[in-house]
Amino acid sequence: MKRKLLVAAALILAGATAAVATNYSLWINGRNNQNAQAGNYADFTYWGPASTAAGVNKISVNWDGFNRVADQNYRVRDALDCYCTGDNWCYVAAHSAGNLQIGYALSLYGGSARPKRNGVVSGGQCQAAAGGGTQTGWNIKWVNVAAGAAGGSELADVGSWAVSDPLSQDLKTATARAMYDHNQTRAKWFYMYTGAQGVWYSELFMPGEDDQAVAYHSAGGTAGSGGRRLCNPSVWFCDDLTSGTASNEGGSVKWANHTVQFRDSSDQYNHYTNGNWGGVVGLVRANMVANAQ
Repeated sequence: MKRKLLVAAALILAGATAAVATNYSLWINGRNNQNAQAGNYADFTYWGPASTAAGVNKISVNWDGFNRVADQNYRVRDALDCYCTGDNWCYVAAHSAGNLQIGYALSLYGGSARPKRNGVVSGGQCQAAAGGGTQTGWNIKWVNVAAGAAGGSELADVGSWAVSDPLSQDLKTATARAMYDHNQTRAKWFYMYTGAQGVWYSELFMPGEDDQAVAYHSAGGTAGSGGRRLCNPSVWFCDDLTSGTASNEGGSVKWANHTVQFRDSSDQYNHYTNGNWGGVVGLVRANMVANAQ
């Protein structure tokens, strides 16, 4: 009898252990990711050394960064289904056009039925959770965005980027802002990190502060049909991008559930990872290490 009780207790304990939630940190890349292997969640070529800490159980989502958002968004949804359903939860970090990808997924698919997965990939497919079934949307704690391009970039507007790159069409400011309802985040908070280390050629085309690829209006999650001229408080004749959720100077507002977590008031950070988690991405990585647990 004692042995049977011990066996039963062990089975109950094993079942309880199997049901313990696992947290993951999903990293969604931006433009120019052709060197990474799509579908390989361990390939951090876009970001920097895979050995670098970047939040609990880090996953590299890996869409191609070349084709249009609608054509590649399935890769983002596949990763969200795999790691952010069932008993599992996710922290999400996105860079540049990755902001468009997670925003698009949440707005257009975040209210749909999603298959429950267990975070185990075998034969290139993520396995179904025990008991299977579906749920509405994904289990996401919050979204950190480095140099977000959900508001588009004037560099795409003027054709500074390759015209053969289909993604550049989506990155035009009017196109990006009309692509989906940016206010519909399914109640997930977007924490925006901006960079202001622009250079002469970016400053020719972009309004206000920029990080060499996107301006403050986009990186700061500012709503509206076009790009506002927004700057740091030290810049004259330019409206201030405010921290937090408050309206910017001049009255422009941020999209719902968007807050400026970091404003680059000292012009120290640019757009690029430089193969080593650099630029604004470095700030998001530090936050993920500290808080994505």
